[in-house]
Amino acid sequence: MKKKLIGVIVAIAVIVGGLVILQNVNFNRLGAEQYYTQIIGQGKVLKDKDNSGVTYVSYEYKLTGFNKDGEQKTLTFTAQKQLRENAYLSLFVKDDEGVTSYQEVSKEDIPKKASEKLTK
Repeated sequence: MKKKLIGVIVAIAVIVGGLVILQNVNFNRLGAEQYYTQIIGQGKVLKDKDNSGVTYVSYEYKLTGFNKDGEQKTLTFTAQKQLRENAYLSLFVKDDEGVTSYQEVSKEDIPKKASEKLTK
């Protein structure tokens, strides 16, 4: 009886732990290199229709980003909304997929070598 109870408790703990990980971990950022950029200008409007005829709008950005060592790379990505002009972004980039995720950051969060390149 004790073994069954312990087994049930362990199973519940594993399930709860798995759910917590799925909610809090962005798998698009795992194994990605971070680049930093600043939004300059408006994104290019892209319109697409699904099979039922509903139109979706997204915005394409092509910007220069810098990694923590100050190395430059031109990056293209899309956003579901127009991003804030002059905002600083951290872009998560995978070699085989390109930009997989992004988030707005403050200038103070950008590594020094990348920050120096962005302000030139």
